[in-house]
Amino acid sequence: MSATRWPSPAKLNLFLYITGRRPDGYHNLQTLFQFLDYGDTITISPRTDGEIHLLTPVAGVPDEQNLIVRAARMLSETVNGAVPGADLAVEKVLPMGGGLGGGSSNAATALVALNHLWNTGLSLDQLAHIGLRLGADVPVFVRGHAAFAEGVGDLLTPVSPPEKWYLVLHPGISIATPDIFKDPELVRNTPVRSIDMLLKCEFHNDCEVIARKRFREVDALLSWLLEYAPSRLTGTGACVFAEFDTESAARQVLEQAPVWSQGFVARGVNHSPLHRTLPGQA
Repeated sequence: MSATRWPSPAKLNLFLYITGRRPDGYHNLQTLFQFLDYGDTITISPRTDGEIHLLTPVAGVPDEQNLIVRAARMLSETVNGAVPGADLAVEKVLPMGGGLGGGSSNAATALVALNHLWNTGLSLDQLAHIGLRLGADVPVFVRGHAAFAEGVGDLLTPVSPPEKWYLVLHPGISIATPDIFKDPELVRNTPVRSIDMLLKCEFHNDCEVIARKRFREVDALLSWLLEYAPSRLTGTGACVFAEFDTESAARQVLEQAPVWSQGFVARGVNHSPLHRTLPGQA
């Protein structure tokens, strides 16, 4: 069998509300996930010796801590090591610490693709359970449909928001999620609302005020982008995004973006590009 290539799409948090702090220190939230038709790509080459190797290590991140390797090994352990192994390589275009879910998406792609290639036969529920052990955002990528998420982001209800065009801009910095969630000024008591009510409200991200306060680059980029279209932070940052009705409108603004930022234009999609790659799912 030859090498196969698998999409590892980005996500946006179209809204994000912090509704409370849990006894374990994590936070309850309500958020709306939508995928982008843009992201990393993972190439998987078969082995026959049961070994799992990452051919594109990340500087400063041991393989044992890399989410792709951990996902592959956890899948192997779930079926008691009865797998042929694999070499994995990732082509990264999504920034680390950008709020686009790159690491979580990489882990999910490894789980979904290897489950298919290894014929391990696990259900999406089983894969999502493994994914949750790797990170709260992994299950939505595993399940592959836009979703309203509650709890720590693990309680998912499939939804189908409008598939807009988005301009996503990165301010050239990385934001660690704990830096936002540990900030004493973070709003943690936004009222819990139904998805029907939230879809009728103007979308907002409770983390945005903190990100703008702590990181002047985020504040400057959002201030610039808001001149052109409705814009906000995704996740805990650092990326910001604006929504448009057409690709051409988004690209016109991208051409004027500050030289110190990096960006791309992508379509929001409710069915993950990863799942469209699976045989019989196109």
